[in-house]
Amino acid sequence: MSTSDRVEQPSGADAILTERRDDHILIIRMHRPHRRNAFDGATAHALEAVIDDYEADDQLRCAIITGSDTVFSSGQDLIAAASGDMAGAKRRGGFGIMGQPPRKPIIAAVEGHALAGGLELCLACDLVVSSRTATMGLPEAARSLVAMGGGCFRLPQRIPYHLAMELVLTGNAWPATRFAELGLVNRLTEPGQALAGALELAHDIVRAGPLAVLAGKQIVQHAYEWTDDEAWSNQMEYVNTVLGSEDMHEGLRAFAEKRPAQWKGR
Repeated sequence: MSTSDRVEQPSGADAILTERRDDHILIIRMHRPHRRNAFDGATAHALEAVIDDYEADDQLRCAIITGSDTVFSSGQDLIAAASGDMAGAKRRGGFGIMGQPPRKPIIAAVEGHALAGGLELCLACDLVVSSRTATMGLPEAARSLVAMGGGCFRLPQRIPYHLAMELVLTGNAWPATRFAELGLVNRLTEPGQALAGALELAHDIVRAGPLAVLAGKQIVQHAYEWTDDEAWSNQMEYVNTVLGSEDMHEGLRAFAEKRPAQWKGR
């Protein structure tokens, strides 16, 4: 995977650019400026392929998905949709990620608008860093559409029920500052600094033990499904991948010796 410097109107793989940072971080950039980073089918398949590569690369521990300085994503490309070209991929679903997000952590870095599928893309991520001037919302109802990329059921898991209902039923958009107050946005930055803020958060993640990060993510995701009694036993499927591992012993030694840990991922 490498950064592309193409500037023509992209389609397919050219609409998703990638860049590695410090060996362990992958930056994924949506690049369809002529469609405000809206997704068609080819773009969804391109993102699915990138996510698959991210999952398969043992060196990569965190990914960041971002757009341009003026727009994160405006969602489904409605011009493409009018001709039957929907932004779905066979295995990972909407936008190539919504139905099956990666097991590894992924952060949304938001500038400008994250609307419709753009907000649903944020909801498929584990963390959100946003410019304080960004705007987010689910405008589908205003066009007699339904937010079918996870917005209607993931949003009420992240913010209070009545506020999620207001967004779904009215189609209104709110400033990122409001979403930060509600806990959907982890960190606010000054305009133009969302990617830098996301990189800071990503570096915090890659300094942690990769096995523990994977286990912790899976447990938190399932926490919405389990009762308290179920959680005590069910979590062990993931905890056991960490207990007794080389990384667990290294983490304990590094703490005792007051030095940075050297993770091996095993």
